[in-house]
Amino acid sequence: MSLSDAPLLFAFEIDSSEDFTYIPMIVRFHLDRCGLRISLDQWQLLPIEDRKLLARFPADVPVDPDMAADRESPEPSPGEPSFDRALAEMLRTHGCGEAEVFAPEPAPAWQSLGAPPAALAAQCALAALPVPSPAQWAALGGFERYVLAKLSRKPKLNHDFVPAMREFGLAGA
Repeated sequence: MSLSDAPLLFAFEIDSSEDFTYIPMIVRFHLDRCGLRISLDQWQLLPIEDRKLLARFPADVPVDPDMAADRESPEPSPGEPSFDRALAEMLRTHGCGEAEVFAPEPAPAWQSLGAPPAALAAQCALAALPVPSPAQWAALGGFERYVLAKLSRKPKLNHDFVPAMREFGLAGA
C-alpha cells in the first residue's frame, strides 16, 4: 500500500477541510475502521503536515478487525505505512494524548450493497431528494457509501449531504 500524492478530499469538503481545521472524511473513515476516536482539539494540535499526511492514506485498505481490538499488534513491515500507528505516533510526539479506542461495527450499513440504509433514506427525505436505488447504491465505491452513511447518522439535515449526493451523481445540480 502506498500513500496518495495529495490529501484525499471531496469537492464538497474543500471549504471546511482544505485548511485541515476540521477532520476530513478520509481520516474519519480510517478512524472508524480502526476503532479510534480523537477530539477536534487533538486533531487541531497536530501540525498541519501531519494532518495532511493522515489524509493521504488510501480508502481501499482493508482493516483487520483483530488489530482494531489489539493495540499491541506487531510493527508493520518496513516501508508499509499504517494509519493507526502513524496517528498514535503523531499524537504521542506532539503531546496530544491518546486516541480513544472502541470496537468498530462488525458490519456497518455502508458495506451492504443491498439497499441504502434507513438513515440515508431519512436524510433524502429531509433534503427532498429521491433515495438512491439499490443499483445506484451498489455502484458507489465503499468510501462514497461510507461518506453518505456518515453524513446521514443524525436526524437533522447535514449541510454536506446534498453537495455529497450531487458530487456522487445522485442528485441534480
